[in-house]
Amino acid sequence: MEILELLKKITPEIIEIIEKRYLILRAISYNQPIGRRALSGELGFKERTIRDEVSILKNQGLLNIDLMGMYITDDGKKILENLHSIYGNLKGIPKLEERLQEILGIKKMIIVPGNSTENSMVLKDMGKITSRVLKNIIQPKDIIGITGGSTMAVVAEEITPDNKSRDIMVIPARGGLGREVETQSNSIAAKLGQQLGGSYRLLYVPDGLEEKALELMLKNEEIRESMEMINNMNTLVFGIGRADTMAKRRNLSEERIEELINKGAVAEALGHYFDIKGNEIWEFKTIGLSLEKFKSLNNVIGVAGGEEKAESIISVSTLNSNMTLITDESAAEKILEIVNEATK
Repeated sequence: MEILELLKKITPEIIEIIEKRYLILRAISYNQPIGRRALSGELGFKERTIRDEVSILKNQGLLNIDLMGMYITDDGKKILENLHSIYGNLKGIPKLEERLQEILGIKKMIIVPGNSTENSMVLKDMGKITSRVLKNIIQPKDIIGITGGSTMAVVAEEITPDNKSRDIMVIPARGGLGREVETQSNSIAAKLGQQLGGSYRLLYVPDGLEEKALELMLKNEEIRESMEMINNMNTLVFGIGRADTMAKRRNLSEERIEELINKGAVAEALGHYFDIKGNEIWEFKTIGLSLEKFKSLNNVIGVAGGEEKAESIISVSTLNSNMTLITDESAAEKILEIVNEATK
C-alpha cells in the first residue's frame, strides 16, 4: 500500500494513533460491555490514555457508553473490519506471509498480528479467520474433520452463524483426548456443525486403544460408520501440537518423553511425532484419521500460534503442501528466525 508508506514517511505519529485506536476498538468488541479501568488492564494502557482515546472514538460515533460500560456501535464494527487489513499492512504482515509461504512450501499463509499466547484476542482473531477460510472452501456433501484442543475450541466458538443451512457433515478427526469436555474433539465437532448450519457425527472412542479393544469397538455399527466417514473426509481443520506437550497430555512415561525429545521430536499430529524436518520418530496408536489420509487431503487448514509452536509448525508444514496455515505474528517471526539461523 503506497499510501501507507507515504503516511509513515510524512506523519509517523499517525501509525501509533491508528494502532492504539484499532486495539481499543478490538478489545471493546470482544469484551463489551467493559469499563475504562478494565480496558486499561486488558491493553496495558494508562487510564488517562484510555479516557482520551475513548472520548474521541465516542464523538466519532464508534462507541456508546452507559452504566454497564462501553459498547462498539455498528459504525464502529464497520471501521474495525476495515482496520484489520490496514493494521496488518502497517505491521508488514503481507510481506511476511509471502515470504513464509514460499519458505514452508504451503498453499497459503495467513498471519494475525500479535501473540496469541499472551493475548486471547489474537487467538479469537485466528478463529474468525479460520471461519472465513472454511466457509469459502466447503461444498455440499463435504465431510469436514476437526481435531480437539484449546485452539480448535476457540475456532468453533468464533464461527459466526449465518442462518444458512449447509448439506455438510462435521466429524471428529480422532478419538477423545484429555478430561476437559470443552476441548474434546466430539464437543468441538458438534459445535462446529451447529455453527455452520450442517450436521455432525460423534465418535464415542478414546484416542488411544489397544488393538484388541479397537477390534471390539469396531463391531459397533455406529462407531464403524463414524470411522468410514473419517476415512472419506475431504476437509480437515486441525491444531498443531508440540511434541512434549502432547506427550504429557497422553500421559506418556517420563522415559518415553525424554526419548522423544532426545531424538529431536518437536511436533505431534494425529498421534505421530516428528522432528523439525518432518521425519517421523514415533507413532502413538490412535483412533481416527490416518497419516496417509492426512497427506492426501486437498483441503487442510492448520491453526497454531505463539513462538513456542514455531518448530512444530515448520515440521508439520512438510507433510502436506495443500495446507493453509493460520498463525500469529510471534510464531511467524520465530519461524523466520529459525530458518535464517539454519541457512547461515
